[in-house]
Amino acid sequence: MLTILGIETSCDETAAAVLEINQDGKCVILSNVVHSQIDEHTPFGGVVPEIAARAHIQLLDGIVDQAMKTANVKYSNLSAVAATAGPGLIGGVIVGLMTAKSIAMAIDKPLIAVNHLEGHALTARMTDQVEFPFLLLLVSGGHTQYLLVKALGEYERLGTTIDDAIGEAFDKTAKLLGLPYPGGPAVEKAAKLGDPTVYKLPRPLLDRPGLDMSFAGLKTAVRTAALKEEPVSEQAVNNLCASFQEAVADVLGKRSARAFELFKDRYPDTPVKMVIAGGVAANEAIRIRLNEVAAEHSAELIAPPHKLCTDNAAMIAWAGAERLRKLVAEDPSILEQNGKGDDMNEAPRPRWPLDKISESVVGFGRKGAKV
Repeated sequence: MLTILGIETSCDETAAAVLEINQDGKCVILSNVVHSQIDEHTPFGGVVPEIAARAHIQLLDGIVDQAMKTANVKYSNLSAVAATAGPGLIGGVIVGLMTAKSIAMAIDKPLIAVNHLEGHALTARMTDQVEFPFLLLLVSGGHTQYLLVKALGEYERLGTTIDDAIGEAFDKTAKLLGLPYPGGPAVEKAAKLGDPTVYKLPRPLLDRPGLDMSFAGLKTAVRTAALKEEPVSEQAVNNLCASFQEAVADVLGKRSARAFELFKDRYPDTPVKMVIAGGVAANEAIRIRLNEVAAEHSAELIAPPHKLCTDNAAMIAWAGAERLRKLVAEDPSILEQNGKGDDMNEAPRPRWPLDKISESVVGFGRKGAKV
């Protein structure tokens, strides 16, 4: 039985969670506390790194204490402490990682420095016991990638955005249409009231080989259409949101179909499964489209619960537990070796790609491209 405290502070959520993992690898989430900083950043229409870092400093101790009390677990009973060490806004990452180091040192338990993207990648193994290998579609404000998850620590990037990440495109579209922050949920809500056939928006790179994507041009097309409509009516906003969301769904659907075929070529005897993770994975229209495409290709789409798609500490604790279980399998005495785990000099990283071999792609959406 392992009991893991996880800490997540990579962006604008201050989070802590406690998990129990039994010998069969089954997980029980004892607590999963997430404080969103939306109210602090709404006046600015986006996340302000300095404000986020200060909020983490003010909130994190209390969030960790709440998570431990909710779980009814003593610090002395923890097996390890896991924390996001990157990628992310460096101020926030520093706060979370330094807090985790302090706790681990104080209780003589291992520190597990977790890649935030690996937390997303492995969430479905916690919720659905997904076996390796599988596909991952990571769609968030900072990343848009197709990845082949071969095994723990073995990841291959199959495609990425060459400019804006998909969540960034949603946020920018919302802002230029006068919708509130955060933009993703606002665009989705407006799209439900709109007609996606009113505006003929582009599908960038749709017919180009490979799995790379582009969303900057789509966002610009929305702006151009809105300028032609000035003053833009509420219904026009709804129609633009519906058309934008439909274009995004078309791109992801076409790229996912290619990803399924690529997986079949690589692993002809393995059932095709694709996990969708990240904040944009909560978008119902995108989930529906990807489910349709998966069914057409005899593949399975696995989407964790909404609260585990967005940034949270349970996924960090789970990723830490997976790493710890591997270490324990190699050396069963590690939990008794005075907190031996990752080096306490482990540095926080603003960039930390899962795939360390693929070359960097220039563009904002490639936050994880280069160390």
